[in-house]
Amino acid sequence: MNLPDPVVHTSGAVEVAPDVLVIPNEHVGLVPNIGIIGGTEAVLVVDTGLGHTNASAVRAFAEEVARGRRVHLTTTHFHPEHAFGASVFEHYVVNRAQAEDLRRKGSGYLEMFRGFGGAVAQRLADVEVPVPDEVADGVHALDLGGRTVVLRPTGRGHTLGDQVVEVPDAGVLFTGDLAETGQFAIFPWFPPHDTDVSGLAWIAVLDGLIAREPRVVVPGHGSVGGVEVVRGVRDYLGELRDETWRRRDSAAGLEEIVAEVRAVLVERHPEWTGREWIEPGVGCLCAEQPPFDGVLDSFSVD
Repeated sequence: MNLPDPVVHTSGAVEVAPDVLVIPNEHVGLVPNIGIIGGTEAVLVVDTGLGHTNASAVRAFAEEVARGRRVHLTTTHFHPEHAFGASVFEHYVVNRAQAEDLRRKGSGYLEMFRGFGGAVAQRLADVEVPVPDEVADGVHALDLGGRTVVLRPTGRGHTLGDQVVEVPDAGVLFTGDLAETGQFAIFPWFPPHDTDVSGLAWIAVLDGLIAREPRVVVPGHGSVGGVEVVRGVRDYLGELRDETWRRRDSAAGLEEIVAEVRAVLVERHPEWTGREWIEPGVGCLCAEQPPFDGVLDSFSVD
Protein backbone atom coordinates (compact mmCIF):
# COMPACT_ATOMS: atom_id res chain seq x y z
CA MET A 1 0.00 0.00 0.00
CA ASN A 2 1.56 3.29 -1.10
CA LEU A 3 0.15 6.02 1.12
CA PRO A 4 1.43 9.61 1.19
CA ASP A 5 3.54 10.66 4.14
CA PRO A 6 1.01 11.72 6.83
CA VAL A 7 2.90 14.83 7.92
CA VAL A 8 1.28 17.55 10.03
CA HIS A 9 2.03 21.07 8.80
CA THR A 10 1.68 23.41 11.77
CA SER A 11 2.40 26.41 9.53
CA GLY A 12 -1.11 26.11 8.14
CA ALA A 13 -2.83 26.78 11.47
CA VAL A 14 -5.88 29.03 11.30
CA GLU A 15 -7.88 30.73 14.04
CA VAL A 16 -11.54 29.65 13.98
CA ALA A 17 -12.53 31.59 17.13
CA PRO A 18 -10.65 33.76 19.64
CA ASP A 19 -7.71 31.70 20.94
CA VAL A 20 -8.98 28.56 19.17
CA LEU A 21 -6.66 27.33 16.42
CA VAL A 22 -6.98 24.45 13.97
CA ILE A 23 -4.03 22.82 12.24
CA PRO A 24 -5.86 21.56 9.14
CA ASN A 25 -5.28 18.11 7.71
CA GLU A 26 -5.05 19.60 4.20
CA HIS A 27 -7.04 16.59 2.91
CA VAL A 28 -4.08 14.24 3.40
CA GLY A 29 -4.92 10.69 4.45
CA LEU A 30 -4.11 9.71 8.05
CA VAL A 31 -3.68 13.35 9.04
CA PRO A 32 -6.36 14.64 11.42
CA ASN A 33 -7.49 18.18 12.06
CA ILE A 34 -5.72 19.20 15.27
CA GLY A 35 -7.01 21.78 17.74
CA ILE A 36 -5.25 24.19 20.08
CA ILE A 37 -7.53 25.88 22.60
CA GLY A 38 -6.24 28.63 24.87
CA GLY A 39 -7.26 30.00 28.25
CA THR A 40 -5.44 32.46 30.49
CA GLU A 41 -3.60 29.73 32.40
CA ALA A 42 -3.36 26.72 30.08
CA VAL A 43 -3.68 25.44 26.53
CA LEU A 44 -5.40 22.24 25.40
CA VAL A 45 -4.26 20.30 22.33
CA VAL A 46 -6.85 18.08 20.63
CA ASP A 47 -5.27 15.07 18.82
CA THR A 48 -1.61 14.51 17.96
CA GLY A 49 -1.05 13.35 14.43
CA LEU A 50 0.61 10.03 13.62
CA GLY A 51 3.75 9.23 15.62
CA HIS A 52 6.27 11.09 17.74
CA THR A 53 7.69 13.41 15.07
CA ASN A 54 4.30 14.85 14.19
CA ALA A 55 3.29 15.09 17.84
CA SER A 56 6.55 16.81 18.77
CA ALA A 57 5.94 19.42 16.07
CA VAL A 58 2.42 19.93 17.39
CA ARG A 59 3.66 20.27 20.96
CA ALA A 60 6.35 22.77 19.92
CA PHE A 61 3.77 24.84 18.09
CA ALA A 62 1.38 24.65 21.07
CA GLU A 63 4.15 25.83 23.39
CA GLU A 64 4.77 28.81 21.11
CA VAL A 65 1.09 29.64 21.34
CA ALA A 66 1.04 29.02 25.10
CA ARG A 67 3.96 31.32 25.93
CA GLY A 68 4.50 29.77 29.33
CA ARG A 69 1.00 28.50 29.94
CA ARG A 70 0.69 24.80 30.74
CA VAL A 71 -0.07 22.48 27.80
CA HIS A 72 -2.60 19.66 28.18
CA LEU A 73 -3.55 17.00 25.61
CA THR A 74 -6.77 15.14 24.92
CA THR A 75 -7.74 12.91 21.99
CA THR A 76 -11.08 12.39 20.31
CA HIS A 77 -10.59 8.60 20.08
CA PHE A 78 -7.84 5.99 20.22
CA HIS A 79 -7.00 5.48 16.54
CA PRO A 80 -3.30 5.95 15.73
CA GLU A 81 -3.38 9.16 13.69
CA HIS A 82 -5.32 10.84 16.49
CA ALA A 83 -3.64 9.48 19.62
CA PHE A 84 -0.37 7.67 18.90
CA GLY A 85 1.85 10.64 19.58
CA ALA A 86 0.49 11.28 23.07
CA SER A 87 3.63 10.17 24.90
CA VAL A 88 5.46 13.37 23.93
CA PHE A 89 3.01 15.40 26.05
CA GLU A 90 3.24 15.76 29.83
CA HIS A 91 -0.46 15.65 30.69
CA TYR A 92 -2.77 13.45 28.63
CA VAL A 93 -6.42 13.17 29.69
CA VAL A 94 -9.18 11.02 28.15
CA ASN A 95 -12.46 9.40 29.16
CA ARG A 96 -12.50 5.94 30.70
CA ALA A 97 -13.90 4.15 27.64
CA GLN A 98 -11.16 5.61 25.45
CA ALA A 99 -8.49 4.57 27.95
CA GLU A 100 -9.93 1.06 27.79
CA ASP A 101 -9.88 1.16 23.97
CA LEU A 102 -6.18 2.04 24.12
CA ARG A 103 -5.50 -0.79 26.55
CA ARG A 104 -7.51 -3.47 24.73
CA LYS A 105 -7.07 -2.60 21.08
CA GLY A 106 -4.16 -0.19 20.82
CA SER A 107 -1.47 -2.78 20.08
CA GLY A 108 -3.59 -4.40 17.37
CA TYR A 109 -4.16 -1.08 15.64
CA LEU A 110 -0.48 -0.19 15.96
CA GLU A 111 0.48 -3.38 14.13
CA MET A 112 -2.27 -2.90 11.54
CA PHE A 113 -1.07 0.62 10.72
CA ARG A 114 2.57 -0.49 10.61
CA GLY A 115 1.41 -3.03 8.05
CA PHE A 116 0.62 -0.16 5.66
CA GLY A 117 4.39 0.09 5.17
CA GLY A 118 6.27 3.08 3.77
CA ALA A 119 6.11 6.43 5.53
CA VAL A 120 3.28 5.29 7.83
CA ALA A 121 5.35 2.41 9.22
CA GLN A 122 8.38 4.67 9.57
CA ARG A 123 6.42 7.20 11.63
CA LEU A 124 5.28 4.41 13.95
CA ALA A 125 8.61 2.59 14.21
CA ASP A 126 9.45 3.88 17.71
CA VAL A 127 5.87 4.27 18.98
CA GLU A 128 4.28 2.40 21.85
CA VAL A 129 0.60 2.48 22.77
CA PRO A 130 0.11 5.61 24.89
CA VAL A 131 -1.13 5.47 28.48
CA PRO A 132 -3.21 8.43 29.70
CA ASP A 133 -2.00 10.42 32.69
CA GLU A 134 -5.57 11.16 33.75
CA VAL A 135 -8.75 9.19 33.12
CA ALA A 136 -12.04 11.05 33.55
CA ASP A 137 -15.40 9.50 34.33
CA GLY A 138 -18.33 11.06 32.48
CA VAL A 139 -18.39 14.61 31.20
CA HIS A 140 -15.17 16.40 32.23
CA ALA A 141 -14.89 20.18 32.46
CA LEU A 142 -11.30 21.34 32.03
CA ASP A 143 -10.59 24.84 33.37
CA LEU A 144 -7.97 26.57 31.20
CA GLY A 145 -8.34 29.86 33.05
CA GLY A 146 -11.19 32.12 32.01
CA ARG A 147 -12.37 29.39 29.65
CA THR A 148 -13.84 25.98 30.39
CA VAL A 149 -13.51 23.26 27.78
CA VAL A 150 -15.88 20.29 27.99
CA LEU A 151 -14.62 16.78 27.19
CA ARG A 152 -17.84 14.94 26.44
CA PRO A 153 -17.82 11.15 25.93
CA THR A 154 -20.58 10.22 23.50
CA GLY A 155 -20.73 6.47 23.99
CA ARG A 156 -20.57 3.93 21.22
CA GLY A 157 -20.44 5.35 17.70
CA HIS A 158 -17.29 5.36 15.56
CA THR A 159 -15.56 3.73 18.57
CA LEU A 160 -16.58 2.90 22.14
CA GLY A 161 -14.45 5.73 23.51
CA ASP A 162 -15.48 8.58 21.21
CA GLN A 163 -15.18 11.98 22.81
CA VAL A 164 -16.17 15.37 21.45
CA VAL A 165 -14.45 18.51 22.68
CA GLU A 166 -16.62 21.59 23.18
CA VAL A 167 -15.54 25.20 23.65
CA PRO A 168 -18.87 26.61 24.88
CA ASP A 169 -17.94 30.30 24.98
CA ALA A 170 -16.83 30.16 21.33
CA GLY A 171 -19.45 27.70 20.03
CA VAL A 172 -16.72 25.39 18.70
CA LEU A 173 -17.06 21.60 18.52
CA PHE A 174 -14.29 19.10 17.72
CA THR A 175 -15.94 15.85 16.60
CA GLY A 176 -13.07 13.51 15.82
CA ASP A 177 -14.08 10.86 13.30
CA LEU A 178 -17.75 11.05 14.21
CA ALA A 179 -17.82 13.58 11.37
CA GLU A 180 -15.79 14.17 8.25
CA THR A 181 -16.35 16.18 5.10
CA GLY A 182 -15.88 15.12 1.50
CA GLN A 183 -15.71 11.41 2.19
CA PHE A 184 -17.77 8.38 3.14
CA ALA A 185 -17.95 7.79 6.89
CA ILE A 186 -15.16 5.61 8.28
CA PHE A 187 -16.51 2.33 9.67
CA PRO A 188 -13.85 0.37 11.60
CA TRP A 189 -15.91 -2.83 11.21
CA PHE A 190 -13.32 -5.60 11.18
CA PRO A 191 -15.02 -8.79 12.39
CA PRO A 192 -14.14 -10.73 14.42
CA HIS A 193 -11.36 -8.46 15.71
CA ASP A 194 -13.24 -5.18 16.09
CA THR A 195 -17.01 -4.77 15.85
CA ASP A 196 -17.51 -1.93 18.32
CA VAL A 197 -18.65 0.62 15.73
CA SER A 198 -22.44 1.06 15.66
CA GLY A 199 -24.19 2.78 12.80
CA LEU A 200 -27.42 3.16 14.80
CA ALA A 201 -25.72 4.59 17.88
CA TRP A 202 -23.63 6.85 15.65
CA ILE A 203 -26.79 8.36 14.16
CA ALA A 204 -28.17 8.96 17.66
CA VAL A 205 -24.91 10.61 18.73
CA LEU A 206 -25.01 12.96 15.75
CA ASP A 207 -28.63 13.87 16.53
CA GLY A 208 -27.45 14.86 20.00
CA LEU A 209 -24.64 16.99 18.60
CA ILE A 210 -26.94 18.72 16.12
CA ALA A 211 -29.28 19.62 18.97
CA ARG A 212 -26.41 21.45 20.69
CA GLU A 213 -26.22 23.83 17.68
CA PRO A 214 -22.46 24.40 17.48
CA ARG A 215 -21.37 27.47 15.55
CA VAL A 216 -18.07 26.00 14.30
CA VAL A 217 -17.54 22.28 13.70
CA VAL A 218 -14.04 20.85 13.31
CA PRO A 219 -14.36 17.35 11.82
CA GLY A 220 -11.80 14.62 12.27
CA HIS A 221 -10.78 14.99 8.61
CA GLY A 222 -11.85 17.49 5.97
CA SER A 223 -12.95 21.10 5.96
CA VAL A 224 -14.08 23.09 8.99
CA GLY A 225 -17.67 24.30 8.77
CA GLY A 226 -20.83 24.82 10.79
CA VAL A 227 -23.48 22.47 12.10
CA GLU A 228 -24.14 21.42 8.50
CA VAL A 229 -21.00 19.27 8.77
CA VAL A 230 -22.71 17.10 11.39
CA ARG A 231 -26.04 17.15 9.55
CA GLY A 232 -24.35 15.98 6.36
CA VAL A 233 -22.84 12.93 8.04
CA ARG A 234 -26.07 12.17 9.84
CA ASP A 235 -27.97 12.31 6.55
CA TYR A 236 -25.46 10.01 4.87
CA LEU A 237 -25.62 7.46 7.69
CA GLY A 238 -29.40 7.52 7.33
CA GLU A 239 -29.04 6.81 3.62
CA LEU A 240 -26.59 3.98 4.29
CA ARG A 241 -28.93 2.46 6.89
CA ASP A 242 -32.03 2.73 4.70
CA GLU A 243 -30.37 1.33 1.55
CA THR A 244 -28.84 -1.53 3.53
CA TRP A 245 -31.99 -2.46 5.40
CA ARG A 246 -34.04 -2.29 2.22
CA ARG A 247 -31.99 -5.23 0.91
CA ARG A 248 -30.73 -7.23 3.87
CA ASP A 249 -33.81 -9.46 4.25
CA SER A 250 -33.84 -10.33 0.56
CA ALA A 251 -32.36 -13.47 -0.95
CA ALA A 252 -29.28 -11.50 -1.98
CA GLY A 253 -25.96 -12.31 -0.35
CA LEU A 254 -23.81 -9.71 1.43
CA GLU A 255 -21.56 -9.23 -1.60
CA GLU A 256 -24.54 -8.41 -3.81
CA ILE A 257 -26.04 -6.08 -1.19
CA VAL A 258 -22.74 -4.22 -0.88
CA ALA A 259 -22.49 -3.82 -4.67
CA GLU A 260 -26.03 -2.44 -4.95
CA VAL A 261 -25.72 -0.06 -2.00
CA ARG A 262 -22.32 1.12 -3.18
CA ALA A 263 -23.68 1.90 -6.65
CA VAL A 264 -26.54 3.95 -5.20
CA LEU A 265 -24.39 5.93 -2.77
CA VAL A 266 -21.57 6.62 -5.22
CA GLU A 267 -24.11 7.93 -7.70
CA ARG A 268 -25.47 10.29 -5.01
CA HIS A 269 -22.01 11.39 -3.82
CA PRO A 270 -19.69 10.99 -6.82
CA GLU A 271 -17.18 13.53 -5.53
CA TRP A 272 -16.57 11.85 -2.16
CA THR A 273 -13.46 9.85 -1.39
CA GLY A 274 -13.20 6.78 0.84
CA ARG A 275 -15.51 4.50 -1.15
CA GLU A 276 -13.82 1.52 0.52
CA TRP A 277 -15.69 2.39 3.74
CA ILE A 278 -19.11 1.67 2.21
CA GLU A 279 -18.59 -2.10 2.42
CA PRO A 280 -17.81 -2.25 6.17
CA GLY A 281 -20.65 0.19 6.78
CA VAL A 282 -23.07 -2.17 5.07
CA GLY A 283 -21.66 -5.09 7.04
CA CYS A 284 -22.10 -3.22 10.31
CA LEU A 285 -25.68 -2.21 9.59
CA CYS A 286 -26.62 -5.68 8.34
CA ALA A 287 -25.68 -6.91 11.81
CA GLU A 288 -27.66 -4.26 13.72
CA GLN A 289 -31.33 -4.41 14.60
CA PRO A 290 -33.72 -1.46 15.18
CA PRO A 291 -34.52 0.36 17.27
CA PHE A 292 -31.40 1.77 18.89
CA ASP A 293 -32.16 1.78 22.61
CA GLY A 294 -28.91 3.17 23.96
CA VAL A 295 -28.76 5.93 26.55
CA LEU A 296 -26.91 9.11 25.63
CA ASP A 297 -26.61 10.60 29.10
CA SER A 298 -23.71 12.86 28.12
CA PHE A 299 -25.99 15.06 26.05
CA SER A 300 -28.21 15.91 29.00
CA VAL A 301 -25.35 17.09 31.21
CA ASP A 302 -24.05 20.66 30.95
